[in-house]
Amino acid sequence: MKLYLFSSDSDTLTGLRLAGIDGCLVQSEQALCDAIESVRQRSDIAAVLVTRTLSMQFPKQIDALKRNAKLLVTEIPDMTHPTVDTDSITRYVAAAVGSSI
Repeated sequence: MKLYLFSSDSDTLTGLRLAGIDGCLVQSEQALCDAIESVRQRSDIAAVLVTRTLSMQFPKQIDALKRNAKLLVTEIPDMTHPTVDTDSITRYVAAAVGSSI
């Protein structure tokens, strides 16, 4: 199963692509709706990472995605809203799942 990223900035998208995580750049509500529909149709995606900025811009759409029982959705810091700590993506996913990876 794979991780997938919805990002509002190209730097975060590029960085995670270099780490082997595919994703898409989302800069409008329609683009987010299209990306969500695309991911819901894929059976190989198990978890979706959403940048904090995107989560703040479109809370209704992200909350609806979180209610999808088939996908784990977790928010990660991005270039606009970085975090002070040095948690890794693995820790964010582990916290969302409730166990260690």
